[in-house]
Amino acid sequence: MAKKKSPAPFEDALKELETLVEKMEQGELSLEDSLQNFERGIALTRQCQQALQEAEQKVEILLEKEGQSEIKPFTDDN
Repeated sequence: MAKKKSPAPFEDALKELETLVEKMEQGELSLEDSLQNFERGIALTRQCQQALQEAEQKVEILLEKEGQSEIKPFTDDN
């Protein structure tokens, strides 16, 4: 039985997604290449969203353990 390939770390997936977007924005890809890049981009987006959701859940668990059950949104109004 073949081993399933483990997903790349969040940062690697995000960097690859940025590279794909840059290529596609140049408008020089064939339709087939654009579709392949788009499909890969969707997969990378889902992977990044999953990693962010997991990180958010870990933060919530840690805050609950510390007795801070309310999560406040981050604001940059300091």
